[in-house]
Amino acid sequence: MKRKIIMLSLVFIFIITSGFGCKLVDKQTQEAMKPVVLEYWHVWDSPDAFDGILAEYKKLHPFVIINYKKFRYDEYEEELINALAEDRGPDIFSIPNTWIKKYQSKIIPMPATITMAYPVTKGTFKKEVIPEMRTNKSISLKEIKNNFIDVVYGDAVLKITDAKTNKVEERVFGLPLYMDTLALFYNKDLFNNAGIAQPPSFWNTEFQQDVKKMAKQDIKGQIIQSGVALGGSKNVSRYSDILSVLMMQSGAVMMDDAGQIVFNRVSDTIKQQQTVPGVEALRFYTDFASPAKEVYSWNKDLNDSLTMFTQGKLGMFFGYSYQLPQIRSLAPKLNFGIAKLPQIEGNPQSINFANYWMETVSSKSKNADIAWDFVQFATRPEQAKLYLDATKRPTALRSLINSQLDDENISVFAEQALTAKSWYKGVNANAMEAIIGEMIDSVVAGQNKIEDIINLGAQKIQQTINN
Repeated sequence: MKRKIIMLSLVFIFIITSGFGCKLVDKQTQEAMKPVVLEYWHVWDSPDAFDGILAEYKKLHPFVIINYKKFRYDEYEEELINALAEDRGPDIFSIPNTWIKKYQSKIIPMPATITMAYPVTKGTFKKEVIPEMRTNKSISLKEIKNNFIDVVYGDAVLKITDAKTNKVEERVFGLPLYMDTLALFYNKDLFNNAGIAQPPSFWNTEFQQDVKKMAKQDIKGQIIQSGVALGGSKNVSRYSDILSVLMMQSGAVMMDDAGQIVFNRVSDTIKQQQTVPGVEALRFYTDFASPAKEVYSWNKDLNDSLTMFTQGKLGMFFGYSYQLPQIRSLAPKLNFGIAKLPQIEGNPQSINFANYWMETVSSKSKNADIAWDFVQFATRPEQAKLYLDATKRPTALRSLINSQLDDENISVFAEQALTAKSWYKGVNANAMEAIIGEMIDSVVAGQNKIEDIINLGAQKIQQTINN
């Protein structure tokens, strides 16, 4: 079936281009009009999410066919690596923002200019479509800074050494279609029953009091209702993201410019501070899983946090906009709200956590310039909005944030994007997350001093960065 569709598309292209007045164009233009097939690999989004973008691109470049293929997340990376190694991989592929450095050798940077054929209608009395070669500048580094959320530049732009000039240059390795951020989901019924009028804005005593008001234990001391999903690893959704943003808010620099993990040390900007931000964040996080603490509200024997929340047994759950459909599917009658991620009271600026994917181009693509042309086209405001409307995702573009602020589903996530940050998790993000989990579990189990635990964790994570 797929082969038939491609053949029909090629016939369609031939019919269109045969009317382009080929006799009036040079050989270079005729060569540029030859049919091109691009393979596009993605995760999460069904093909109809891209129908609008593909239709608009087809109007500009009818000779370009884009085959979109969706994968399951658990099979995607293995299939991608194998396909790229065997020269059967995609031209365009999507990866998490924290994988850009990991895949740097497999990505061709965006070219400075792209030359392609465009159909142009000419003639006063007799209208005729004539193909015209145009050379357009790619999006500049300045435009990326101005058009996208701040975190995008740090993730998408990498420094490389030019082989000819030996100069260090900044090149673009990916562009995003959207930007998700970590937010607070809260059970309104549990809040109402506990006499809590508003979700907490800060990680202060009020937040801790709210947790205590909603936490319930049976006569055997078993938790039957939790105030918040904090303190665990395997049964807390996105535990490494939550702990990472707590560290960032506390003043920890997750990784310095030299690629060294420093969240276990005091940063230069807060040398006067006696405590280590990373240590304090880890201690705060794990207190909620300590039976000796008043805020005890979580343990390893509970169901995973998403299940607890959809069962109505969890007051506060930290998650992303992509989890909204799942929550509503599992608990259609759940009375819940979404609020901004709490901050540290008194901090001069808010810090949120970014989670998104980048669209990029394979270094083995035979049509890399055309592939990059499509990526740039898809991530411009007019086309990105088609994707965002279809997927109900928050935007990565500054110009579209205001248009999403009245959307009850994604307004919080979109608003937080301006202050969102991320950090490189090494060549094995799964290993890094497992190390974060080991740190959490070790503190909860009281296996060692918290300072020693976090130092050992930093050393292990550094190994994943260096390898």
